[in-house]
Amino acid sequence: MNILSVASEVFPLIKTGGLADVAGALPIALAGHGMHMRTLMPGYPAVMQRLAKTEVVATFEDLLGEPARILAATHEGIDILVLDAPGFFDRQGGPYTDATGKDFVDNWRRFAALSLAGAEIARGLIPGWQPDIVHAHDWQAAMTAVYMRYTGLQHIPTVVTVHNLAFQGQFGPEIFTGLDLPPEAFSVEGLEYYGDVGFLKGGLRTAWSITTVSPTYAHEIMTPEYGMGLEGLINARAGELVGIVNGIDTAVWNPETDPHIARSFAAGSLKKRAMNRKALVERFNLIEDDGPIFCVVSRLTWQKGIDIIAEVADWIVERGGKLAVLGSGDQGLEGTLLAAASRHRGHVGIVIGYNEPLSHLMQAGSDAILIPSRFEPCGLTQLYGLRYGCIPIVARTGGLADTVIDANEAALSARVATGFQFTPINAEGLRQALRRVFKAWHEPKVWARIQNQGMKSDVSWENSAARYADLYSSLLSRV
Repeated sequence: MNILSVASEVFPLIKTGGLADVAGALPIALAGHGMHMRTLMPGYPAVMQRLAKTEVVATFEDLLGEPARILAATHEGIDILVLDAPGFFDRQGGPYTDATGKDFVDNWRRFAALSLAGAEIARGLIPGWQPDIVHAHDWQAAMTAVYMRYTGLQHIPTVVTVHNLAFQGQFGPEIFTGLDLPPEAFSVEGLEYYGDVGFLKGGLRTAWSITTVSPTYAHEIMTPEYGMGLEGLINARAGELVGIVNGIDTAVWNPETDPHIARSFAAGSLKKRAMNRKALVERFNLIEDDGPIFCVVSRLTWQKGIDIIAEVADWIVERGGKLAVLGSGDQGLEGTLLAAASRHRGHVGIVIGYNEPLSHLMQAGSDAILIPSRFEPCGLTQLYGLRYGCIPIVARTGGLADTVIDANEAALSARVATGFQFTPINAEGLRQALRRVFKAWHEPKVWARIQNQGMKSDVSWENSAARYADLYSSLLSRV
């Protein structure tokens, strides 16, 4: 089976969040199920620099106003198709924002072009290769399904995966004429969304199947609280909605072989984690004592509950805990955390920015990871925590609820607990969970048991890839 994946970021070439991890890991996992996935992504400067050898397999004289090429390459086992369109992607900044953090004003055209290129590949643009299934990720690629519906390719099954419904790609109606779509596409059955153009809305309306990245999140987005205005459409398509929890690349995230940590270890050798804890203490200028180190590896935003962490930081320090934070985002939240670090030198440390190697050391050296997200479609950092014996403390929402077994009395008695869940998702809810955490910390055998049970969890892509393989097969059976 040939599958075309369309994504705006792919790890290890470029990453801003969990979407990249999924887009990078799924093709490799599917290969074990006899499926060949090629991934179409934009030719950002960082991507073009990292691809050593490419082959031109198709060209566009005019792709929504710009010349472009499709380049084929292989990178770390992933079969990549790059949309080389300098007018859209050869610019400074990130994938979606300029150097000042503002969205590029032509994002609608940039990612419509990516989607249109995906549709043309589905049509047979690349000699000798045509996909049986097209799988588009998030709003940046969701238009692939729209282009296929309105340009005579509706017979090819399409899947749109929602990684985070909060980001929808909504633009003013004036852009529609620049999309090269027939007038009927600007309707309730297509792109029209309260008078605007909705990229994700159009994908959800036109795709054969909708997936999201955990079963709980699939249920949540059918409600007004989490549906972000799209709950009516999602309920209307409930029969085509599937929640498949993400996995992680267990070759990249492996404490036994990780080159980014100070000392490798396994479930049976947790004492070796002490070297990583020591390295973490030095990196964040913390005081070493017998209290637990809580880490945060996250975008610093309201969605991620970072204001909740800021509110309980003093409380954590008063009880003998320490806090190590890595991330960037809202400047106000950054400032609040920096102020906490200033108040509690040696007890709170913060590094502003994105640092993949440091994130590995934090999972290997911290005792627990705080993830108080107000909503979390899947989440990956709790899976890394489980893998590394860094006990997750998570809000009871989305994929966090699906992947962490709360250390309540029954779970502790049955020896199946892997972390701590809490609700309500506010400062008092987190404090209540932390009281249980501190109690477990002072019972070393209980703590080690939770660590070991977490490290036994299957956080790989194997089960998830099998579910995607089943989904693809079921869609092809309808052709």
